[in-house]
Amino acid sequence: MTTLPPQLKLKLQVYCGAQIAMGPGKADLLEAIDRTGSISAAGRLLGMSYRRAWLLVDTMNRCWDQPLVATRPGGAPGSGAALTESGRRILAHYRGLQQAAAHAAHGADWAALAGALRDSPREG
Repeated sequence: MTTLPPQLKLKLQVYCGAQIAMGPGKADLLEAIDRTGSISAAGRLLGMSYRRAWLLVDTMNRCWDQPLVATRPGGAPGSGAALTESGRRILAHYRGLQQAAAHAAHGADWAALAGALRDSPREG
């Protein structure tokens, strides 16, 4: 049997009450909306339905002091979706937190934890 090295998984989620206001998937969705200019195209790009993408956008827009995504009705020139200035700012700060957490995952605290971690749990 092959022994896996110690692993650390950090998943940053920002809560607003019981709702996840921002997490890795929502950040990815914001970036996809920014690239495609459309909630439905962003959802397709990420392998999710339009309904799922819309519900995530709706949650984000309700959780922050300003909406993160602005929508324009479909079918007309200039229709689609775009990140607001607030959306760009929140996304940048969230990605900054992710980078800081990833940096910490390679530091002395993780090294100390990994050094004390067994290869597998003791038998119960």
